[in-house]
Amino acid sequence: MRRAVALLAAVLLLAGLAGCGEGGAEPGVPKGATLVLDFTPNAVHSGIYAAREQGLYRDAGVDLDLRQPGETSDAPKLLAAGRVEFAILDIHDLGIARERGLDLVGLAPIVRRPLASVLARGDGPVRRPRDLAGRTVGVTGLPSDEAVVDSEVSADGGDPAAVEKVTIGFSAVSSLAAGKVDAATGFWNAEGVALRRQGIPLRVFKVDEYGAPPYPELILTTSRRVLDADPELVDAVTAATRRGYASVVRGPQRGLETLLAANPALDRAEQQAQLDVLLPDLRPAPFDPRVLRAWSTWDVTHGLLEAPVKISQAFRLRG
Repeated sequence: MRRAVALLAAVLLLAGLAGCGEGGAEPGVPKGATLVLDFTPNAVHSGIYAAREQGLYRDAGVDLDLRQPGETSDAPKLLAAGRVEFAILDIHDLGIARERGLDLVGLAPIVRRPLASVLARGDGPVRRPRDLAGRTVGVTGLPSDEAVVDSEVSADGGDPAAVEKVTIGFSAVSSLAAGKVDAATGFWNAEGVALRRQGIPLRVFKVDEYGAPPYPELILTTSRRVLDADPELVDAVTAATRRGYASVVRGPQRGLETLLAANPALDRAEQQAQLDVLLPDLRPAPFDPRVLRAWSTWDVTHGLLEAPVKISQAFRLRG
């Protein structure tokens, strides 16, 4: 009898070990994963917070930890080093990271069109991008700003070389409000909203209306290592994120409340205004390879990338 009991115990132990996944995770226990945001939480992240609040990640078997970017954090390097599993990246940063040898893969678009724009005071002389010739344009100093200005001016028949670019960092709102520059680069969903809330008359020139393709600005991204080692985890997070954004589109007020509950320091009116302008484009869907190829060409043309991106390797194209 003692031998039979010992044998049964051994069998049960082996069965238990066999049932554990990689890292010792037990069946039915959610897998831990971390997602780093691209910026401090705001309306563009509402679908992610909605998915977490509604338990969509946990229902998919994932215990997702959301992390805000720190001053010294570099999301592409964190992904490549295996320190986090997922991140929201600007599409240009994804392309640059791959060009630097980091094997990252875009999983799904978060916003379906570019957020970049040139903002000009509505009571000023700049009525269209080509009017920027001979005028001052505030830029942050990032190469993507130069690309946005050059693309818009040339697409509108102007001379980009005639534009005086002034580095103002991330002070587009205060610089335009004070009239220090004739125009400035900024996101139409953020700086554009802030200026209008201050009562500043504004003209917004969106980059995909002047030369750029309608590329998805923000991308849910992982590393090739994670994708190859745990495709089920990647599928689960991607699907839950999409469902979270779909729920925000169906019920934007609930999505806003969820975002504010998780981040009480946010200004309600500002986030409401941001969500209102973002809603038509917060519909994550499978990538369009034609748009991605056009984006890659645009980035090369404007000096953001040295060579076209291999789209099939840089993005997960299946739905």
